[in-house]
Amino acid sequence: MNKKLSQLSNAIRFLSIDAVQKANSGHPGMPMGMADVATILFKYHLRFNPKNPSWINRDRFVLSAGHGSMLLYSLLYLTGYQKINLEDIKNFRQLDSICAGHPEFIFNSGIETTTGPLGQGLANSVGLALSAEIYKKRLNSKIINNKTYVIASDGDFMEGISHEAMSLAGHLKLKDLIVFFDNNKISIDGSTSLSVSDNYKKRFESYGWNFTEINGHNEKQINSAIKKAKNSNKPSLISCKTVIGYGSPNKSGKSSSHGAPLGEEEIKLVRKKLKWPYQAFEIPNEILKEWREIGVRGEKLEKEWLKELNKAKEDTKKTFNKLNNKVFKNELNNIIFSEKEKYFKDKPTMATRQCSMKVIESLNNFIPNLIGGSSDLSGSNNTKASNSSVINRKNFDGNYIHYGVREHGMAATMNGMALYHNLIPFGGTFLIFSDYCKPAIRLSALMGLRVIYIFSHDSIGLGEDGPTHQPIEQLSGLRAIPNLNIFRPADINETLECWEASLNNETGPSAIILSRQKLNYISKLPDKENKCLKGAYEVKITSHSNKVTLVASGSEVDLALSVQNLLLSLNIESKVVSMPCQELFDKQNDDYKNKVLEPDNLIVSLEAGSISCWHKYLKKNDIGIGIDKFGKSAPYKEIFNNMDLTSEKIVSLIQKKLRN
Repeated sequence: MNKKLSQLSNAIRFLSIDAVQKANSGHPGMPMGMADVATILFKYHLRFNPKNPSWINRDRFVLSAGHGSMLLYSLLYLTGYQKINLEDIKNFRQLDSICAGHPEFIFNSGIETTTGPLGQGLANSVGLALSAEIYKKRLNSKIINNKTYVIASDGDFMEGISHEAMSLAGHLKLKDLIVFFDNNKISIDGSTSLSVSDNYKKRFESYGWNFTEINGHNEKQINSAIKKAKNSNKPSLISCKTVIGYGSPNKSGKSSSHGAPLGEEEIKLVRKKLKWPYQAFEIPNEILKEWREIGVRGEKLEKEWLKELNKAKEDTKKTFNKLNNKVFKNELNNIIFSEKEKYFKDKPTMATRQCSMKVIESLNNFIPNLIGGSSDLSGSNNTKASNSSVINRKNFDGNYIHYGVREHGMAATMNGMALYHNLIPFGGTFLIFSDYCKPAIRLSALMGLRVIYIFSHDSIGLGEDGPTHQPIEQLSGLRAIPNLNIFRPADINETLECWEASLNNETGPSAIILSRQKLNYISKLPDKENKCLKGAYEVKITSHSNKVTLVASGSEVDLALSVQNLLLSLNIESKVVSMPCQELFDKQNDDYKNKVLEPDNLIVSLEAGSISCWHKYLKKNDIGIGIDKFGKSAPYKEIFNNMDLTSEKIVSLIQKKLRN
C-alpha cells in the first residue's frame, strides 16, 4: 500500500483499536487486518451517498463478520454518515450507543443489516443481490445497477447457512454479489487448521462462483480483483490473505488479537510500528478530509442517477412509484372484504394451507412487491398460486422463488430482500422445520422487518408422517420471540384477516401457521372489521350467563365448537373464543381481555401442541388441554383420539371440574 492509502487504512485501524480499548471489550484483530481491503473498496469502487443512506441504487456493504463491527463504524464516521460521530465511536459497546457490540440495523444509518451470528450477513447479501436483479428487471439496468459487497470471515464459511446461501447464489448467477473472505486462518480457539481443511477454491467453483486469491494488503491485487469481479457473469469470492491484528508487534497473526483489547502497552507499540503519532481517537485533518471527499463523491453519483430516472419512460416511472408504495391499507381491506364475501356463500371446508393459497392468488394481482417462495414444498404448503411466476437465473421478472431444501438460507435471504427496498417476501415450509429457520426469524424480529413466514402442517393433524414431522413445542418457541406475531387461523375468513394483518405490519415479521387437514368454516357474516387484529374474539355464545370459556386457535376452534354443542346438550352454557394471535391479544386493554375471556369463568384452552404458552391465561383451577409428548404415525383422527383431543373426553374433564 502506498503511504497515502496506508494512512487512510490506519485511520480505520486506530479508531478500532482505541474504541475496543476504551470499552475494554471487542474484536480489534479483524478491522486491523481488513482495513486495506475496505479502504480500496470505499475509495475506488463503492457507490454510496452518506447524505442519503437509503438511496435505492447504492451499493450495499454488508459486514457479515459482525464481530469486527468497529471496521464498519469507522468507515461510516470517516466517510461522513450523519448518524455516527466521534462521540458514538468513543461510546462503542455502551448502553444505547449506535455503535453496538455487533452491527444492528438502523434505517438510514449506513448499517445495512444486523450481523454477528455468523453466516447471517452472507445469506442476507443473497437476498439483497437477488432483490437488485428483481428491481433491475422491472425497471431497467440504468435505474438499478447496484452491487452487493460483503466481508466474511472463516467462521461465516464454517456455518451451515453459508453452504445454503452460497449454493443458491451460484445457482441463480447473482453476478453483482462480491464477497471478500478475510482469510487470516485464525479463529478464537487458535489456528483454523484445528477444525477446517476445506479447499475453498473447489468449494466455490462447485457452487458456480468465481474464485480469486489475493494478498489482502496489496493495493494492486485488491483493486484488480474487485475490477474483475465487477465485470463477472457470476458471483465472486475474493479470498484475501490477511494478517489478523495487522501492525501489532506481539499479537498480529495470533488469536490473542481476535476478541480482546490489545492493551495500552501493545497499542503504543502499534502506533510506533505504523508511524501513527496521534492520540487516541485523533484523526488528522488531512486524512479525515480525504475520507470525507470519498463520501462527497456519492452525492454526485446520486445526482447523475436522478437524471437517468427523470429521463426514464413513463411506464418505468409508474412501476417505480408502484414498487415504492408502502401505504395500501384501505385498498387491501377492500380486497380482503370482497374475498370474505366470495367465500361466505359456500362456507367451504378447506385446509387453511389451501385457504392461504387462495389469498396469495388474489394478492399477486394487487401487490407487485410481494415475492413468495418455498423450501421445496410448494405443493404441500401451497405457497405457489396459479398466477405465480417463477424467478430463475434467466428470468428475474417473476414473483416466486424455489429455494430448494434450504430452510435457514431461505429465511435469511428473505431478511435481505426485506432490507433492500420495500419488497415483501414470504416463504413456506412445514412448521416442524421452523427450527431450521429460527436464527433468521429471530433477526427479522430484532430488525423489525416485514417478512412473512408460512408454516403449514401445523400439528399432529398432519397424520401419517409421524412424530418427526409433527410439531409439538414449535408454537411455544416461536411465541417466545419478541416482536414476532404468530397467527394460527381457523378457516378461510381468519386466513384472509391474518394475511391482511401481516401485510400491514411494517414493524416486524409474522408467521402464519396453517393446517394440513380440512377445517370447517366457523365465521359469522363477514364485515370489513378485521377481528384477528385484536388477537382474539368471541365466535359463539350459548348464553350470556355462561360458565365456561373455551379458547382455542386454528383447527381446535372447530373442536371447541363441538365441545360447546355437547355441553349445551348437558345444559352447560359456554362461549367459544378464537385466539388466532396471542401477541396481538396481549396488547389489548384489560376491559377487552376480560370481556373476551371472562376470567370468572372456567377457562379451557385447546391447542394441539405444548400448553406452556397458554398458562398466562389460566387460573389455578382452569384447564389447559394440549400435548406434552411426541406424536405418532397414524391417520390424524386416530392420533387426536389417542391424545385425548376429542369433544367427549374434553367435556368429561369440564364436568369433573365444574362438580368440584
